[in-house]
Amino acid sequence: MALSLRRTKALTLSVAVAAAGTLVACGSGAKSSTKSLTIGTTDQVVALDPAGSYDNGSLLLEDNIYQFLMNVPAGSKAPALDAAEKCAFSTPTTYTCTLKKNQKFSNGDTLTAEDVAFSFNRINTINNPNGPASLIVNMAKVEAKGTDTVVFTLKNPNDQTWPFVLGTSAGPIVDHKVFPANKLLDDSKVVGSGPYAIDSYSKNRLVSLKANTNYSGANKAKTGAIDLKYYTKSNNLKLDVQSGNIDIAWRSLTPTDVNSLKQDSKVKVLTGAGGEVRYMVFNYKTMPGKNDAQKKALGRAIAYSVNRTDLATNVYKGTFQPAYSMIPQGVADATEPFKGTFGAAPDPAKAKAALTAAGVTTPVNINIDYTTDHYGPTSADEYNEVKRQLEATNLFKVTLNGTAWTTYNAERVKDTYSIYQLGWFPDFVDGDNFLGPFLAENNFVHAHYCDPGAKNRPCDTDAVLPLLTTEETKTGAERTAAFAQIQKTLADGTLPLLPLLSGKQVAVTGTGVSGVQETLDPTYQFRMWLFSKS
Repeated sequence: MALSLRRTKALTLSVAVAAAGTLVACGSGAKSSTKSLTIGTTDQVVALDPAGSYDNGSLLLEDNIYQFLMNVPAGSKAPALDAAEKCAFSTPTTYTCTLKKNQKFSNGDTLTAEDVAFSFNRINTINNPNGPASLIVNMAKVEAKGTDTVVFTLKNPNDQTWPFVLGTSAGPIVDHKVFPANKLLDDSKVVGSGPYAIDSYSKNRLVSLKANTNYSGANKAKTGAIDLKYYTKSNNLKLDVQSGNIDIAWRSLTPTDVNSLKQDSKVKVLTGAGGEVRYMVFNYKTMPGKNDAQKKALGRAIAYSVNRTDLATNVYKGTFQPAYSMIPQGVADATEPFKGTFGAAPDPAKAKAALTAAGVTTPVNINIDYTTDHYGPTSADEYNEVKRQLEATNLFKVTLNGTAWTTYNAERVKDTYSIYQLGWFPDFVDGDNFLGPFLAENNFVHAHYCDPGAKNRPCDTDAVLPLLTTEETKTGAERTAAFAQIQKTLADGTLPLLPLLSGKQVAVTGTGVSGVQETLDPTYQFRMWLFSKS
């Protein structure tokens, strides 16, 4: 999408809705292992009704209890068919999907095209503030044609991101006979058609899943019963996986805990490519400098001075890796232009030259703001290390300000900060979702690097917007070239954003657990149907 109003996980606090209850699934479990598994997590559920949730904690369960028209398989970078037998553009603004035959919800109801159209329409109708309506802004309408054909009419033609959107938080298919059209359904009553059904439910305490006997798709559950246990403290999560009280620890252990567990022979620490990005924003309205040339020089000097490898190794103990683009490695069309422009290691001489050429007197006094809680407790360590790195060049004097997220986000959008921390969790694993939301006009980062009417402002939006259109509507080499040029423009141009790190997926399991490594990819989908225990 060209502009995302998202991310709940990166931009707004999730607010819990719906009361806890008990849900009994129909059926006694598909053919699978008789052994059960227990998974621990600190991620919290907002709602199990897809119209009221847009967060990792809710999607963790939704990925396993619902089907989608299309979804990204484990280890893949592109969406594949799920509940759909075929999906394709029938005209530039018409995307048509045909459903597979004889699919049922866990309660026995037949899954039809009416359910699919109903699922997408109610997201817009309800338009819940915690919901995913922003993901389907390009949908003009959706209609069922008979029992097995769904037709999406799109506002913008040839939207190459649409197949990805069908597998996001906006994509779970719900039963129109169970879910109300204009309000959210209580967690205790949700019904899906995915590999698992909910057997019992105590919200954000303990959820028991049972293999769905009515599921006829390709993702057959390998384990008949899975319990999901919720933690408020990551230290307790670590202790329980270490002692064998749980089989899998998934989101979120601290880097120190992960490093410690690597030395424990009773568990396996598994890592995979992730899509989470951490970056700095340079606000051209408020950052130091007499003019935009000096502000740009300041951003470039910081880019020459940071040491991403030290941040990844010393602060995050290898759970993050250096990021040299807003599109992280592991996602299709990722390049590393910031490495080419600024180097893989700090270069204080080039930093000084950039400042001197712009007439900036050193050392420069700068304020850097970060949030103390939203991206984890390690943010304080991260930005203390950034401060140390910058001041070691003798070009900067840094004042750090840490603020709780609720206040931080409110102040950020009021232009209180000049240089500040943000993070991003992708909606889907396509390069567009790592660029469009940051570069389209009226984007949420508030960098003011291209304000309307600004005099003499080096505005890269004029160069970027046509390329955004190209990558959204074209395919093949033309789209890849557009992605490469946008990433290069970010590094060489006005530089409103400085990518620093991308997070790896980390899970810790008992030695007899298998299937978890296969699901650790940038989609952040935790595919429980792959898991088994010997």
